[in-house]
Amino acid sequence: MAWILAALCAASAGYQLTALLAVLRQLWRRDPTLGRYTPAVSILKPVHGRDRFFDGAIQSHASIDYPRYEIRFALGSPEDPAHEVVRRVAGAHLHYRVEQTPNPKAGSLMELERHATGEVWVINDGDIRVTPSYLNRVVAPLADSGIALVTCLYRPIAHGLPAMWEALGIATDFAPSTLVAPLVGIGEFGLGSTLCFRAAEWKRLGGFESIASYLADDYQLASRLTRGQGKRAWMSRYVVDTGLEYGSWRAMWKHQVRWARTIRHNRAEYAGLPVTHAGLWAALALALGHADWALGLAALRMSTGFLAGAVLLRSGTGWALPLMPVWDLFAFAVWISGYTGRTIEWRGQRMRIGAGGRLADS
Repeated sequence: MAWILAALCAASAGYQLTALLAVLRQLWRRDPTLGRYTPAVSILKPVHGRDRFFDGAIQSHASIDYPRYEIRFALGSPEDPAHEVVRRVAGAHLHYRVEQTPNPKAGSLMELERHATGEVWVINDGDIRVTPSYLNRVVAPLADSGIALVTCLYRPIAHGLPAMWEALGIATDFAPSTLVAPLVGIGEFGLGSTLCFRAAEWKRLGGFESIASYLADDYQLASRLTRGQGKRAWMSRYVVDTGLEYGSWRAMWKHQVRWARTIRHNRAEYAGLPVTHAGLWAALALALGHADWALGLAALRMSTGFLAGAVLLRSGTGWALPLMPVWDLFAFAVWISGYTGRTIEWRGQRMRIGAGGRLADS
């Protein structure tokens, strides 16, 4: 039993060291020189609903400092609570989703695809807040023809305890795990916080209609732009802000489970995720009398989390060092729940995830 535990702890420590190196690499790397590549850009914003973060997020896009860009919004209907705010900002660039697709967001993007005029398209979620330098920072890497997609990490701005708990996981667990992919040579990754790519390349690959039946539209887009194309994704040093708020702990839990089931049905690596839960193996080592292993693993986990959350993202999570291993116990429970069903709740609809991450009404 001791050698099995030792192997598990060693594997988890190896992952934490890799994640630590990935964060350090991201801190040291530099984005390409700004201002040398400034094609016309269309920001495509599929919008659903309005929360306390929405107005500020939308206004931040209207204040971007970039030579040529447009913002195009898509809503499900004029009755959407976000309609008035979007109408004031968008004017004639407000559109309504026509296509009824399994993934409503993809349906909105299909509508925006018909109207966008930019050479480069940028997609981000409705609650993403940016600074004036945003487009300069995320567009510049596309000057390299070997880069098909630019994406970036996000800094969670939480309101309420359930959101603060999820924010801790995003900053100290999700962010470093995302950075491991480019470190180990995986070129197909993309986050909904920002997806920046050339319009012509995406249209040639089938456009948004090709991903309208999938839940993980960001992953599907990134995969199509890079896999088999001889190109890669670029993780920008730029970090956007995103709002987090839940009405209850149950709502936050359901969101985590939806996320887990999405990953499970899209990535074969899902089965190996527990190796990343260092707090779980530290707790088991402590329970079995190996306090030195437990302390070493917990210290490594907290070091990685602190560097990612407090230093790289500047998310204010430094105070939560002791809670980082505890998050891993929670994440393990979410991982198990990812295996307990195929149904999810998304935007008020109950859906079933089929083979390869395809969606169907439940």
